[in-house]
Amino acid sequence: MPPKSKAPVRRVLIVDDHPMMRTGLAQLIGSEPDLKVVAEADNARQGLEAVSKQALDLVLLDISLPDKSGLELLKDIRAVRPELPVLVVSMHDELVFAERVLRAGGRGYIMKQEGGQKYLQAIRQVLAGQIYVSEKMSARILESLSGSQTEKTGASPVQRLSDREFEVFQLIGQGLGTREIAQRLHLSVKTIEVHRINIKEKLAVKTATELVRFAVRWADAQAKS
Repeated sequence: MPPKSKAPVRRVLIVDDHPMMRTGLAQLIGSEPDLKVVAEADNARQGLEAVSKQALDLVLLDISLPDKSGLELLKDIRAVRPELPVLVVSMHDELVFAERVLRAGGRGYIMKQEGGQKYLQAIRQVLAGQIYVSEKMSARILESLSGSQTEKTGASPVQRLSDREFEVFQLIGQGLGTREIAQRLHLSVKTIEVHRINIKEKLAVKTATELVRFAVRWADAQAKS
């Protein structure tokens, strides 16, 4: 009988600004005979460069990066390599971010506190062409798609924000002013002012002070959840 052919080794890029997280993921993946970390990046610029130059089968991507949000990088990756699956690995609450990630073209979302076996399950599921989210998140998405009245009435107004508006809203909640947000996001002050107007309208707040209070309360609630 002819020898069995080896399974192809799937090539993985890790984009995360925490060295210990990258090391832990690389060790976990390296223990699997059919998986290999071929590149690492600690910011969005390096990540996009690696996507453009490396032969890859999967990107593991953090949401919080120093130079650009992971959500925006995900969209950049989709523009350059639309066929390349991206699995987001994040400390941020999946109830807040997972649907945004899926809408942006991500193939899955897993919380950083999950164990190694969950990571490998998520990686293999995404590599098999499937979507990965937790059972809790999957049930929530199905409820949302069913159009249940409970889901509609119970939804937070924050969910109505676009991804860019949501990013601005988060930074307002961190105490940043308009000019600081513009510098952080590499946008003009005028653009941020337009986003703030749209955010106020969608959240039904009238003044800049009310918006800041709303954003700070929301940020505090997320930190405690």
